[in-house]
Amino acid sequence: MTGRTSSARGKGRAGRAGLLPTTVVGSYPVPEWLERLKTDYYQRRISAQHLNEIHEVAIKAALKDQELTGLDIVSDGELRRDNDIDYLLTRIPGVEIPHRAKTDYYDYYDAAVSRPLPDPAGEGVGLGLAADYAFTREQTQWPIKFSFTGPFSLSRRIRNSAYDDPAGLVRALAGWLNAEARALAAAGADLLQIDEPFLAGYPEAVDLAIEAVNIVTEGVDATWALHVCYGNRYARPLWEGHYDFLFPAVLAARIDQLVLEFARKGPGDLRLFREFGWDRGVGLGAIDVKSTEVETPDLVAARIRRALDAVPAERLMINPDCGLRHLPADVARAKLRAMVAGAAQVRRELRDAEGRGAEGRATDKRDADRRDADRRDADRRDAGELDANGSAAAAGRPAPRSLRNKAGTRQ
Repeated sequence: MTGRTSSARGKGRAGRAGLLPTTVVGSYPVPEWLERLKTDYYQRRISAQHLNEIHEVAIKAALKDQELTGLDIVSDGELRRDNDIDYLLTRIPGVEIPHRAKTDYYDYYDAAVSRPLPDPAGEGVGLGLAADYAFTREQTQWPIKFSFTGPFSLSRRIRNSAYDDPAGLVRALAGWLNAEARALAAAGADLLQIDEPFLAGYPEAVDLAIEAVNIVTEGVDATWALHVCYGNRYARPLWEGHYDFLFPAVLAARIDQLVLEFARKGPGDLRLFREFGWDRGVGLGAIDVKSTEVETPDLVAARIRRALDAVPAERLMINPDCGLRHLPADVARAKLRAMVAGAAQVRRELRDAEGRGAEGRATDKRDADRRDADRRDADRRDAGELDANGSAAAAGRPAPRSLRNKAGTRQ
């Protein structure tokens, strides 16, 4: 395998969450009041400062929600972001967005690049993600996952007239994300996730996408996850298919964990981890975010058990299929509680099995010790050191003939 090995996993807080840690993929439900206020901002009814204060209140509430559900690793819910694209494109120098007003906050901007993007090292500006992480870090003691959209997906929403080869734009975007990832790591972020929600729609570009992922992760001291789903626009998939297109290309990705959806799609693609010898972490999608039906803990536990046939428990993390943005908040909380309970159920089963195994090994050891002691006693009787009752033989007295044959062995 040419990518990062599993030994790179488990740095910092993210690596100390325990067996089968639970987390989110990234986004958290956006309340209706927040949606209205975001749109008000784009209609110039409230100021940027006012919106920032509103975002901070919403993030604090989302963090408390996640803590109360029992999650091991939380996120800021991506609540500052209007969608999975625009928050970053508006901050990257050289990306042109002529019209900044929106009818609805969730709409995508019409973005373009007419000249090659500048070198981030020469600009001396960041994208602001490190400051977003720092705010989140101040609000919680829980481990934090911090996610952002990857360069391939970003490029799909840009009209490109600057690069003859579209790959040039993807690589340039990756350079900007790498600079921001370095700033995130310097701010203390130790679990970073690249989201590529558009990749499933362009399977022929997987090699380019993985090359760009490696540009993003280069030289950044963090645990890296890569999330690939089939889209989650208005709680509907954009594409259908299987994850075969990811392999073997993803084996070259310098990441520590692959986060995929399995709850909605089923467990069939788990076979790929065995077939291609994936030896790093897996974020198991165990909650269907495109359905408002709340899973039971037993169903979540069953999904985890199936995954354990392909991935050992110490390399498995439990999360929803994708972001929770489009779910009602009460449904999202109920689903997360079920996910936490299901993971706890399997965790107990594994520990009980380990305990029974340890008890069995202890019993086997006692039996083996007893057999060894019996053999030593037999040898001593044969040598005349013990009498027939196991007592030390009288000094100088030979062992009874009944215990010995002419060859000096037991009859």
